[in-house]
Amino acid sequence: MFEVLMYLFETYIHADVDTMVDQDELAEELTEAGFNKEEILKALAWLERLAELQEADEPPSWACSAPDSFRIYTPEELYKLDTEGRGFLLFLEQIKVLNADTREIVIDRVMELDSPVIELDDLKWVVLMVLFNVPGSESAYHQLEDLLFDQPDGAVH
Repeated sequence: MFEVLMYLFETYIHADVDTMVDQDELAEELTEAGFNKEEILKALAWLERLAELQEADEPPSWACSAPDSFRIYTPEELYKLDTEGRGFLLFLEQIKVLNADTREIVIDRVMELDSPVIELDDLKWVVLMVLFNVPGSESAYHQLEDLLFDQPDGAVH
């Protein structure tokens, strides 16, 4: 499923798509690109849930109102997001790329991926996908994009 999400993100991220793409047409295009139907359906459902989270009229049940609160991970989240991944999310919060709400959307989307453990590189892509799809997060998206892709050659100290 993650490969389908990556393909969609990389294919449509910089495209000028003003209208919604029909899911059947999209599924057909993905099938022609070599993805299997089950993975396509999972990826489309994942994206649909992301859209639902961002368009909700009321805050999700996990929305946090206290700015100084600290996130405690469930055992399932601890297994799927290793120390490096959790540290990366904390770092993104500290530099104001993520806020509590977008962090929770990222965690929700990570938990829906079919991989038992999420590698840091995959987590970075999930964060990009979430920020790209959450209205008002354009600045945070570009900040993360710059952070991830505009690294100078050589070691970073």
